[in-house]
Amino acid sequence: MGEVLEFDVVVAGGGHNGLACAAYLAKAGLRVLVLEGREILGGNTTTEALTTPGFRHDPCATAFELFQSSPTIRNDELGLRQRGLQFLYPDPVVTMPFEDGTSLTMWRDRQRTVAEIARFSRRDAEAYLELLTEYDQVKEVFNDHRYTPIGYGPSLEERLAELPNGNYWKRRCRQSALEVIREYFEDDHVRVFMLWLAFMTLQPVDRPYTGRLAYALPHGRQANSWTLPAGGAGVLPALLASFIREHGGEIRTGEWVTELLIEGGRCTGVRTAANRLYRARRAVVSSIHIKHLVEMAPFETWGKEFLRGVAQWQAGYTMFVAHYALREPPLYPVDGNRIPAVTAGIAGSSDNLMRLLNDFQRGQLHLDTPVLLVLTPSVIDPARAPEGYHTLKVVSFLPYELAHGGPGRWDAIKEEIAQLLLDHLRRFALNLRAENIVAHHIESPLDLERRNPHNWHGTCHGGDLSPAQSDEMRPVPGWASHRMPIPGLYQTGSTTHPGGSVTAGPGRNAAWVLLDDLGMPAEAILKAQVPSSRGA
Repeated sequence: MGEVLEFDVVVAGGGHNGLACAAYLAKAGLRVLVLEGREILGGNTTTEALTTPGFRHDPCATAFELFQSSPTIRNDELGLRQRGLQFLYPDPVVTMPFEDGTSLTMWRDRQRTVAEIARFSRRDAEAYLELLTEYDQVKEVFNDHRYTPIGYGPSLEERLAELPNGNYWKRRCRQSALEVIREYFEDDHVRVFMLWLAFMTLQPVDRPYTGRLAYALPHGRQANSWTLPAGGAGVLPALLASFIREHGGEIRTGEWVTELLIEGGRCTGVRTAANRLYRARRAVVSSIHIKHLVEMAPFETWGKEFLRGVAQWQAGYTMFVAHYALREPPLYPVDGNRIPAVTAGIAGSSDNLMRLLNDFQRGQLHLDTPVLLVLTPSVIDPARAPEGYHTLKVVSFLPYELAHGGPGRWDAIKEEIAQLLLDHLRRFALNLRAENIVAHHIESPLDLERRNPHNWHGTCHGGDLSPAQSDEMRPVPGWASHRMPIPGLYQTGSTTHPGGSVTAGPGRNAAWVLLDDLGMPAEAILKAQVPSSRGA
């Protein structure tokens, strides 16, 4: 028998949600252990030297805009700001160049963005202001829903019904983002810009129940820019780990959890690949993807209904990511000049974006006019690269399951695909010549899964957020409150409400439920201010 250690709570998985959950539990006075399989903490929230030494890249998460509305950071419930977490707010926010030589740029100044849109359509400029103003009136309803565990408050439908214009918003939520944007905007430059923004949480914009994204994404970017954490995404898990340790917790990396310990029908700990047993007096919290989690205990312990729900899980849209070390940043056409920008979007036309969605569902590579998200964090954060150099991240949206050859085909074609995407980007950023590139690193959807098992079938967002996989349906109908079918086991991470992106929402919500089950004053603990950290 290997080493056996005992804690109040064992957290399996050191992504930012597992760490956030552990931090809240440690704040409550519980002795917490976090186990992470990789040698680096953070899961999909890391910063690593992917290309060549001195260049710091974010493999998955880069933008922290949604985090700005999270109580974790908005109220600094874990003292992350006082520990040194700083955010950068690029200006311009994002620019989108077009084939006809024009471009549309969002600036931090709302009126300057409106003026940009007015160059294409005065009516659309007025509609943009109307859209932002409308969402201003309801944004807190959606925020409260996101950061409240399922079953611990009114449903979103009930929250909306309480509004004077509740029926209007109930319909808007049921519509697709495509329907909303077509109703508001007439010029296709503006339409594709808004559709591309709405697509940035990887939900197909023609799907019912994506209507809110047509409001929330442009509203959030306009209010908070394409928010970046200074120093890279990996700063967040490092600060959370510091909080946990200072509050009596322990963190072990290089410890892959392979088995849940079930005794008397209850989860009492975990076993790792090194045959170490870690026992939990109070509970085990998992941020392991549910597709893998069910393999870690006998199937009969889960129950048929839960297993059926897990079997139906859908990965959703996936990403193909290329990282570059550069001698100079891409320069985009903006207002008659060529300037660097932290974020650029390439989409062509609204018809082209819709064809991408169709091709993805058929396992086809949409490469004739690629849809891209292009990030150059070093434009505003020079710590990402040696002096005078830059990092570049080119993201496209390509399927894990290829129609011809399946996911295994990716290893043979990924370099060629990356070159095609780079060639397309060069049509707009003319200075991205070969001599500008120092090194590169490519990760296909298959590579993203290899990087982190939580990226099941290549998705970095924990899986689809369709109506069948969101709110009370996430991760499985009947188990949306973070409690699993096995007593003593709780689930957090992006497979739970409210889903993917950097928000700490799943971690905070799971801690809320667990503390409540332990008879502790959960809300008071979550919201309590922490004293200034020692030595921070």
